[in-house]
Amino acid sequence: MIRVGVLGATGYAGEELVRILSGRDDVKITMLVSHSYVGQKMSDVYCHLKGICDIECEDLDVEKAARECDVVFTALPHGASKEVIPSLYDAGLRVIDLSGDFRYNDAAVYEKWYGQKHSNPELLEVSVYGLCELHRDEIKNARLIGNPGCYTTCSILGMAPLVKEKKIDLHSIIIDAKSGVSGAGRGLNINYHFCECTENIMAYKVGTHRHTSEIEQELSLLAGEEIALSFTPHLVPMKRGIFATCYANLTEKMTTEDAVELYKSFYADEKFVRVYDAGKLPESNHVAGSNFVDIGVVVDERLNRVVVISAIDNLFKGAAGQAVQNMNIMFGLDEGKGISNAGLYL
Repeated sequence: MIRVGVLGATGYAGEELVRILSGRDDVKITMLVSHSYVGQKMSDVYCHLKGICDIECEDLDVEKAARECDVVFTALPHGASKEVIPSLYDAGLRVIDLSGDFRYNDAAVYEKWYGQKHSNPELLEVSVYGLCELHRDEIKNARLIGNPGCYTTCSILGMAPLVKEKKIDLHSIIIDAKSGVSGAGRGLNINYHFCECTENIMAYKVGTHRHTSEIEQELSLLAGEEIALSFTPHLVPMKRGIFATCYANLTEKMTTEDAVELYKSFYADEKFVRVYDAGKLPESNHVAGSNFVDIGVVVDERLNRVVVISAIDNLFKGAAGQAVQNMNIMFGLDEGKGISNAGLYL
């Protein structure tokens, strides 16, 4: 039995973690931490969990966590995780962090894009970037995972085969991505109110979004050289989902069928990556509520340019589901245990 604690349990990603883990017969949730809801049952905060998870939320007690947990998920805001995780790590716990605080190989990159000093850069040397399809072997023996972001998971896996095989001009990558409103979290902000979001679409943080650096880090590792790219995020009026349209110039002549075959070969052994046949493309409702990454590829032969469409659920594969996938790998379990369900579609 794996004893689990969730910090930030009442945020959207935390709630999704609790929902997924509550259905496991090999997991026992022993601690739910929520500073805002101390003393309240999880099922009082989220009524759909009534009778499923009636555990009372509490403040963090590191000594108790060390006694009662084998692994802790930290679904805390960026900046908060790096203040809490060192004590959890020092207590011998395995930690899977859903913030951006331990996703980077270089503290200077984190500090540039997040605008704050990293208080524990030494832990970046032992943390592993938890994109399971690319870092599985490292994850197996890790005690600290930086669980990737939603935009990054969708974009990196969308472009990885072309980058790895050097089929594209590495300086020509453009990623146009859309996110559902839950990607902004549960906090109050006028931009995410119903009247501001519905019947509306907006670009934001153009050229400055912090996930740009995360995508560049991982694609640069695949390419074996530094990559800089254009990434533009958009907010769209749906609850969940990430939909990325990625463009790059090809370095050789290729048909759509050739590109699809490249992707199918690259992801042949990946349970959660589904590559569409030529002529078919993914949609956000194909992956909603699931851990799947759906990818479609089209070559515009007129321009010798490739267009890649990738879609994930931001709360599942982009956060909680991927975190559980990391846990499964860390504990030597079937990677898909508890997260192999089909999408909701409707």
